[in-house]
Order: sequence, then C-alpha cells, then structure tokens
Amino acid sequence: MKQDLFRRKSVDDITQEVVSGLADEHKPGAMNRTLGVRDLTFMGIAAIVGAGIFSTIGTASFDGGPGIVLLFIFVSIACGFSAVCYAEFASMVPVSGSAYTYSYVAFGEIIAWIIGWDLLMEYAIGNIAVAISWSDYFTSLLNGFGIHIPDYLTMDYWTAQAMATPDAKAAWLTAPSIGNFKFICDVPAFLITAIITTIIYIGIKESKRSTNAMVILKMVIILLVLVAGAFYVQPANWHPVLPNGISGVLKGTSAVFFAYIGFDAISTTAEECKNPQRDLPKAMFNSLIICTVVYIAIALVLTGMTPYTNLNVGDPLAFVFNNIHSAIADKIAGVVAISAVIATASVLLVFQLGQPRIWMSMSRDGLLPPIFARIHPRFKTPSFSTVLTGLVVGIPALFLNLKVVVDLTSVGTLFAFVLVCGGILRLQDLRRKGNTTVPVSKFKTPYLNAKWIVPAMFIASVILFEKYYPGGFKGYATFYEKIGPMVFITLPEKVPFIGFGIVFFVTALLSYSRSLSIIPVMGFLCCTYLLSESGTTNWERFLIWLVVGLVIYFLYGAKHSRIGIRHKV
Repeated sequence: MKQDLFRRKSVDDITQEVVSGLADEHKPGAMNRTLGVRDLTFMGIAAIVGAGIFSTIGTASFDGGPGIVLLFIFVSIACGFSAVCYAEFASMVPVSGSAYTYSYVAFGEIIAWIIGWDLLMEYAIGNIAVAISWSDYFTSLLNGFGIHIPDYLTMDYWTAQAMATPDAKAAWLTAPSIGNFKFICDVPAFLITAIITTIIYIGIKESKRSTNAMVILKMVIILLVLVAGAFYVQPANWHPVLPNGISGVLKGTSAVFFAYIGFDAISTTAEECKNPQRDLPKAMFNSLIICTVVYIAIALVLTGMTPYTNLNVGDPLAFVFNNIHSAIADKIAGVVAISAVIATASVLLVFQLGQPRIWMSMSRDGLLPPIFARIHPRFKTPSFSTVLTGLVVGIPALFLNLKVVVDLTSVGTLFAFVLVCGGILRLQDLRRKGNTTVPVSKFKTPYLNAKWIVPAMFIASVILFEKYYPGGFKGYATFYEKIGPMVFITLPEKVPFIGFGIVFFVTALLSYSRSLSIIPVMGFLCCTYLLSESGTTNWERFLIWLVVGLVIYFLYGAKHSRIGIRHKV
C-alpha cells in the first residue's frame, strides 16, 4: 500500500501521455504553443505587480514602517531560492501542472495529490481575493466620475453586517431583504471574473495579448508614480526605520508574500510555450527581479511621502497623492485609480489561466474525472476546467471577505514552495545514490555544499534567540500571564514556531550528514519560516482543506490513477 501511495511518474511517461492524447477523453488534441520569454515575463509581472502594490502594501507599511523594504528583500530572496528550484523542474518536466507534476516526479502520487489539491485552493482563493480587490478599485473609480453603484451590491454580507465603515453601514441599512435575510453581494467582482474567464476560454493568444497590453500600461503608470512621487519625498519620514521592531515588519508577511506568487502561475503554461525548457527559467528570474525592484522603490516612495502611520488604507498610492492637495497630484491620483483597475485585472487573468491547467494535469493522471482534461477542439484550451474555474471563483467572490482569502492564499503558496524545494533535494539525493531513473534537466540548480553553513546558521539562531528573546528559551516556554494560566491560548500560537525549530534542526543534521545543496535548503527553510508566521487560524483552515482532499483521493483518485492501473496490469 505504501508503495502504491508513493508511486512516482517518469518524465518520459508524462511527456508520452501528452503526445498520445490522454489529455482529452474524446480525441487527441494539443495546446497552441505561442508563448516566448517576453510573453512569460509579462505574465509574471502581471501576476506579481497587482493588488499587492496598489492595496496590501499600505497595511504592511503601517505595521512595519519604512523597514518594510527589509521584508520585501527577505521575501524576494526566499522566492528567489524557490524560483531556482522551480526553474530546474520546469526545464526537467516541460508540461503543464506546476508543483503538482513536479511532486509526482520527485515524491510520488500521494504527495502530488496533496500539492495539487493545495494549488487548487491557492489559485481559487487567490483569484477570489483579486476579484474582490478589483471590485473595490472599480467602484472607487466610478465614484470619482460621479457614478455610484448601490453599496449593497459592492461588498460582502459580513462586512456590511459589521457596519464598521460608512459604506458598510449604508449597505446594511439600504439593502433589500426577504424576511431577516438581506440581499448583499459583490456584483462587480463576479462580473470581472466572468469577463476574464471568457478571454481565457477563447484562447492563449487572446490571453497573451490582453496581458501584454495591460502590463505595458501599468508599468508606464507605475514609473510615472515613482518619478512624480520622488519630488514629494521627505527623508525625515523614513525615521525611525523600524518603529515596531522586526515583529512589526514580519506582520506584513501574508500581504507581501501574496504579491510574489505570480512566478508559480507561469509554470502552468509549459505546454503553450515555444521552448519551455529554455524560456520558463528565464521568465521566472526576469519577472522576480523586475518586480522586487519595483516593490522596494514603491515602498520607499510611499513611506517617504507620508508618515507610515497614515498608510493603513486600502488605496495607499492614491492616498499619498490626494494628501498633497495640488492640481498635479490630484491628476496623478486619478491615473493611479485607473492603473489599479488595470493592474488587478491582469493579475486575475494570469491566475485564472493557471488553475484550469492544474485540474487538467490531475485529470490526465486519473486523479480527477476525465472531463477536467477536455481540450476545446477550436480554442485549444481546457474548456470544462476553465468554465468551472470561473464559477468556483466568481460565485464565492460575491460573498467572501478580502482579508481571510489573502492570508489563506499565502499558506497554500508557501506550502507549494516548500515541496518544490524539497523535491529538488529529493532528486539530488536520488542522484547521489546512483538512481538512474532521475530525469536530467537542461537547467540545474547550482551546487554549493551546505554541510557547514546550515548547522552554523542553526547554532547562531539558537544563540541569538536565547540572547534577544525576553527570557530566552525559558521565557518562550512559559505559558502564564499576569492574569493567570493562558496555556490553551498561548500554546497554539507557539506551535508553528516550535515546529519550525524542529524542521530547522533536522535540516541542519541532514545538511551535515548528506552534504545537501544550499540553494534548495535555503528556499525550504525560508518558506517554512514564513509558514510559521502565517497564524494558527489559517493553518487550521488549511488542514481542514487537506483532509477533505485526502478523502476525495481515497474515494476516487486512488482507484482511477492511470499509473496505478498500469502497475496492476
């Protein structure tokens, strides 16, 4: 049974299945190969530069102050380590599926199912978050032109019920009702999802052209904002750099990391690339480097134009220019509002492009019903999966709250990154043992021996923690507050960090005993640490989702797995 759960697929098996037409239950069909390095880079930028730069960067800056740039640097480095591992897998396994397919090659079927199910949550909830964010920008833009959509049609039920803002209060008091039920939903979020889904359904060429146009426009506008904003920067606003300490900076982890998950999405388009083994790695690095520079520059301008304490707003870029009260600044604020609508639409397009291709890959392997892999005979896109994705995103976007979905998306993405980095370590270990079934990649993760580096980092971390944490390890292990025993409240909050400490220790031992490669090890450790910062509530929801996925796997996937059926024959 254990061997069945961890049965691995070879790259030859995966490639042959695509070529032979197993992707379609009705007849063989290939997807259109139209994407080059530039197109893939633009898709990465489209996905990364979006809601994060126009919305969540404000809250992150409020919590961390000017030092928020340190978090951007740290997250970009963590993503950089992961991107190297993604690049090797993308070069090794040039088919759709992203981390799901990579895990099938490295770990086996059960781990592949877990990460595939995780990716479905990541993309669906991430898309819901972007759709809700787009709705906020769009309604604000219409309000600027004097066009007002009823408040009860522009937000979720629970936000309106809380009546924490004037708009929410108006929505709750003016919404039509049937008995005690009030009709409140976010209609613009549903409509933009429907429009984007239609574009993706029609074809990859149309998606590519739409993405490229939106990226060029929003990058021009962001450059304008940076140049104009630089004239209003007051260096005094950058002091103190860390007003709330490192803990304040790390509070923005979910918001910042949510902005960086775009390079994962472009790996799902491998079968629509002209030369995926060459182009995907280049595009991943290009988009990550460009977007990191942009985010750091925007963070410096924002915190330089106004004190960080003013930035706890949903539209920070527009806010800082509106605060200047000049004709030019007012015009720039209007341009920012238009750019935000375009930027978030481009993010939604790329994310909506990725999820159907994950479903398609899982269906090819028999883990989902064959209809999920159906390719449209004319448009050459995964037709059923694309439509289903639109419904899975559009309907919840009518009713859900933005903050919850942003935090949960970050957990799912980090989990995927951890497994991709771990997958490279697994394959390197198999190669070291002389396993001849390990596939060869045109792009290989550079090797630097972690034998001494990681154990030294662990020892240094232990010393620093003991010195700077209040009370050291003894203080961390104390579950009592002044008001009395708080063990049931405090302990769950500390479990993720305790878990990271155990993972760090085991990784240090393995690095020493097996001379592991430093790049995947650092990617693994950085993303594991960021996971520990994601909050216990998000972990609880995430684990519930995984349990549901495992039930579906054992009821359907394990019985219909193509590789399982082939092994039985």
